[in-house]
Amino acid sequence: MIELSGIGPGPFCGMILADHGADVISIDKPTPGSLPLPAMAGRGRRSVILDLKSDPGRAIALDLIAGADALIEGYRPGVAERLGLGPLECSAVNERLVYGRMTGWGQDGPLSQTAGHDLDYIAMAGALGAMGGDRPLPPLNLVGDYGGGGLLLAFGVVAAVLEARASGKGRVVDAAMVDGAALLMAPIYELAASGFWSGARGANILDGGAPFYDTYVGSDGGFIAVAALEPQFYSALLEGLGLLDEDLPAQYDTSGWPTLRRVFTDCFAARSRDEWVATFAGSDACVAPVLSLAEAPVHPANVARSVFLDVGGVLAPGPAPRFSGVPRRAPKPPPARGADTNEILLELGLSADRIGTLRAAGAVG
Repeated sequence: MIELSGIGPGPFCGMILADHGADVISIDKPTPGSLPLPAMAGRGRRSVILDLKSDPGRAIALDLIAGADALIEGYRPGVAERLGLGPLECSAVNERLVYGRMTGWGQDGPLSQTAGHDLDYIAMAGALGAMGGDRPLPPLNLVGDYGGGGLLLAFGVVAAVLEARASGKGRVVDAAMVDGAALLMAPIYELAASGFWSGARGANILDGGAPFYDTYVGSDGGFIAVAALEPQFYSALLEGLGLLDEDLPAQYDTSGWPTLRRVFTDCFAARSRDEWVATFAGSDACVAPVLSLAEAPVHPANVARSVFLDVGGVLAPGPAPRFSGVPRRAPKPPPARGADTNEILLELGLSADRIGTLRAAGAVG
């Protein structure tokens, strides 16, 4: 797979595919971007530096594309075409190529040429408006960039590659983050259509409105997550809190939720986070500690499953999902920009002298 280097969801898509065995070649620009971006999404790749605005650099890119199953790019619509690397030019050298396109607003529509970021896309999808309390709160950039963006692009690319192997014809995959974020909200839209979801934030079963699906603070300031939705789990929660025999409002009587919240808040405030973790150990109350970024990689449950792996000296989330018969190994760390330029160009059949000439001309890095 060829990746025209970018930021956010495009590299995340490439990371997922590389994690699962794809040979991903990232075509990087001669000069790095201005944003200080995390490098971990670049793991598992090989990197070649090409000046795609030069004729020789573009020609080498097309040579790489000619032998690829897929290409992904995250430019604004029309930019790849202006570089001479749009779907038409690429399919001319490889009719089986799957061309994955990652944008915020899609390849067409009134906003297609407008700049934006994750927060804008999830705002327009209705997702952001459903999160938070007095005002909508950004859920990091997980919903637009990664869940609705890179993850769905990876799914679309794999689906199209499977089709191309059967049909011999590639396809363009138009992955827009506003589309993906809206798709992730499908169950919530269904609840709203059925009358089980109000338009108010923090008043519903999954947005912190339900006192049995929320977080509470312990005596040490640590937080505890409670997600006791089903009656049997709710009963286990009450038992752990010492409230099983108390006269409390019914679990799903929304008029009693303020009372339940006050009772739960007072209970949890009486002990530290880890004391509550010990209390609920082995219970089906659906109670878990809210771990920090430093705590999560070393939590015994995560260690037992190797959720986090050492990737070039950094504890990072490992590949997911898992497949039977495939050992869980750490991905290769992100390469230095252009680290594999010579190797890749030699694989294309260019001589060392030719590579030197291209490098002197600035066409390759």
